[in-house]
Amino acid sequence: MSDVREDNLTRLRIAPEQKARRKSGPVVLLLIVLLLVLGGGLALIGTRKSTADAKKPEPVATAPAAPTKAGDSILTVTGYVIPRARIEISPKFMATVKTINVKKGDVVKEDTVIVELEDDEYRARLLEAQGRLAQAEANLANAEINLKRALDLEQKNVESVQTADDARRARDAAAAELTAAKGTLALAQTYLNWCTIRAPIDGVILEKLVDPNELVTPQSFGGTRGPSTAFVAMADLNDLQVEIDLNEADVAKVHLNQRCRISPEAFPDKVYGGKVVEIAPEANRSKGTLQVKVQIEKPDRFLTPELTAKVDFLAD
Repeated sequence: MSDVREDNLTRLRIAPEQKARRKSGPVVLLLIVLLLVLGGGLALIGTRKSTADAKKPEPVATAPAAPTKAGDSILTVTGYVIPRARIEISPKFMATVKTINVKKGDVVKEDTVIVELEDDEYRARLLEAQGRLAQAEANLANAEINLKRALDLEQKNVESVQTADDARRARDAAAAELTAAKGTLALAQTYLNWCTIRAPIDGVILEKLVDPNELVTPQSFGGTRGPSTAFVAMADLNDLQVEIDLNEADVAKVHLNQRCRISPEAFPDKVYGGKVVEIAPEANRSKGTLQVKVQIEKPDRFLTPELTAKVDFLAD
């Protein structure tokens, strides 16, 4: 009986190697699960990283800005072509226009007669002054003769000293009258000369402001229907500038004598040299600008006053 029980116990007993295998099995399974979890996590991280890298833009290589060289444009501004000096020729006294010999756009030379005023009155005054001068000359000659006669008689004790003195005073008065007559004649001649208006410079007539038979005066009386105060406006178109209203933020980029490149908007293929010749000492508060003038070198017929022009300010 005991032998049978012992055989049964022997059959039921687990071998030591089987015990070790059973104990290590769950551990191995757990390790496999952990490895799978870690691998999945690493794969997920790698996937997220690759996705983020794909979304992240690649950095673009930018070349460093090239340094500004002499002659490079550092500022471009638009302005208007103007004559350096616009001359409005006005009368020196009130008069009526007799003839006007020019029209808008005419090219005139210096000393050319452009306007003639009615001069009948001044010619008459000139004749009157000439007559007074002749009379004064005759009076002086007579006074000289009387003085000489009085001095001769005084030396012969025929006439008194008082007579000689009176003759001397008469001679001096006649000389003064002659001087006054010469002045009157010069004044009459001046007014007559002012009746002929001549061009003060070589230039072009920009505007004709009067017509024949119009009254002109050197002073305006106000209103739109008052007498004209000028005959014509003219300018030398070989002496042109570009007038610019420069934004105050760009003032530091501009200085006197700075070289410029000028191109009229109407003729973009035409390019002219120039330089800054004037910077206004005072800014325009309402506009926030400063007026700058650029002298144009060697202007030609393509440049017309009031045309728009582009100006490039160049680096030194």
